[in-house]
Amino acid sequence: MRTICFDFGNSRLKAAIFEDHKMIEECIVDNDENSTFEALVKKYNPHKSILSSVIHHNEEIETILSKNARFHKLGKDSKLNFTISVSKPETIGPDRISLIAAAVDQFPEFNTLVIGMGTCITYNFVNQYGQFLGGAISPGMDMRFKSMHEYTAKLPLVKPTHHFPLIGYDTKTNLQSGVIVGMKGEIAGFIEEYQNKYNRFNVVLTGGDSSYFASQIKKNTFADSNFLFKGLYVLSELNNQTIE
Repeated sequence: MRTICFDFGNSRLKAAIFEDHKMIEECIVDNDENSTFEALVKKYNPHKSILSSVIHHNEEIETILSKNARFHKLGKDSKLNFTISVSKPETIGPDRISLIAAAVDQFPEFNTLVIGMGTCITYNFVNQYGQFLGGAISPGMDMRFKSMHEYTAKLPLVKPTHHFPLIGYDTKTNLQSGVIVGMKGEIAGFIEEYQNKYNRFNVVLTGGDSSYFASQIKKNTFADSNFLFKGLYVLSELNNQTIE
């Protein structure tokens, strides 16, 4: 059985293809035009598909997907493999829902903090009883670089790098150190706060910027760039059950 999982984020549109529980391919989706999705369906011929979207997208693609496979759009009425213990659960983004679904599937009976590093950094905590308790949201890496450029008169817009000095020697390296070392300290601080409160504790780093920190924050930490897609697949299996 083949499943396509779509993740429409603030920065890009992505898809992952699963074959019998195993992720076999990931791709960037160029746009949300009808022709693009008609071509994807023709290429992969899925049995099931699921969409997580935090943007306003072309709703006609949902019709295209539902005509060609069992389709589910992740939303407030979706079946979940965990319970939600927060006020206004309908406001929780589908991206965060997907991350928690993966955590519960892969680390049952553990307290798990999933740190998603995209446009924003989301801290998502599920306890050992499968209850999503919430977490925190802070600016992501690109947002931090852009804000310093856009809210000042002279600071340039610089790009992140894996190689930069702790003590910046010019404006560029000062900005790089400030953002990346600052984020490292923030993440480490959050982890320490949770570890002080909970036992049987795991941390998952995921998202596009997680590679900057995965090798530096190691204690009980797992790095998985495809964690959201794995959660989407779990939720597709729950919500796209084949009727015998």
